[in-house]
Amino acid sequence: MNLVAALVAADLLEPFRYGFVRNGMVVAVLAGGLCGLLGVYVTLRSMSYIGHGLSHAIFGGAALGAVAGVSYFVAAGAWGLVSALAIGRVTRRRAIGADAAIGVVTTASFALGIALKNRLPQSGKSTEALLFGSILGVSPADVLIVAGTCALVGATVFLRYRALLFTTFDPEVAHASGISTGRADTLLMVLLAAAILACMNVLGVTLIAATLVIPAVVARLLTSSFSTMLWLSTLIGAAAGGIGMYASYFADVSSGATIVLVGTAAFLVTYAATAQRERRQPRAAPLPQPPGLTLSKP
Repeated sequence: MNLVAALVAADLLEPFRYGFVRNGMVVAVLAGGLCGLLGVYVTLRSMSYIGHGLSHAIFGGAALGAVAGVSYFVAAGAWGLVSALAIGRVTRRRAIGADAAIGVVTTASFALGIALKNRLPQSGKSTEALLFGSILGVSPADVLIVAGTCALVGATVFLRYRALLFTTFDPEVAHASGISTGRADTLLMVLLAAAILACMNVLGVTLIAATLVIPAVVARLLTSSFSTMLWLSTLIGAAAGGIGMYASYFADVSSGATIVLVGTAAFLVTYAATAQRERRQPRAAPLPQPPGLTLSKP
């Protein structure tokens, strides 16, 4: 009996024998947590399309850099930052909604990336990895980049918590309270661009949007507290990343796709478990309001 248990344990631990799997596991957990944290702001601002859009914009910058012989992080980072700032600028105009701004700025960048991809001498595994992710190909340097981005984003959210909270719910009241909503919006866009750039090789253009939105939606089903939603969404994203990465080894399925499927399963289970509560309370309870302010969920 002990022998059988030992064999089962050995099989379950087999993925951790390989360095590339360990690197992938660490990156998947960090990337999932990072996207889960920022996804709260994205979801509550009704900007769920931003992850999809910015990843497309960064793909355009990466393709441009490949043609011009410029480093991926330099070209894609610069292009993603400019796109993020442009989206924030256009969104602040009342006549243009966030989704429209994202669509205008990022679809053009993605089209440019597709056009330039055809000019590359070889189709290149790098562009395929950008589109679909290559989590098993991450290096220790990639792990450090994602870890550093997580630390930067986490520290910024902690230090700018009040400004980001107020501008998320009611920019007009926040501005009247002395908060620079323009700077807060720009800061969030910069953080999103940095996170998507760091996670691009892990999840790819096609899956980043899901990792931003799903953990936050699951957390919203479970809590009406904004602060609780932040850490809960982070934990859900990290768990989905780790479980998805681990399961993909045995299922022999793309790691990025498995991570998203695990998150989707968590959403379905949570939605089903809270269905009875939703029937009793059709409208979700509003998030708590900071003292002295009247906040409305966008």
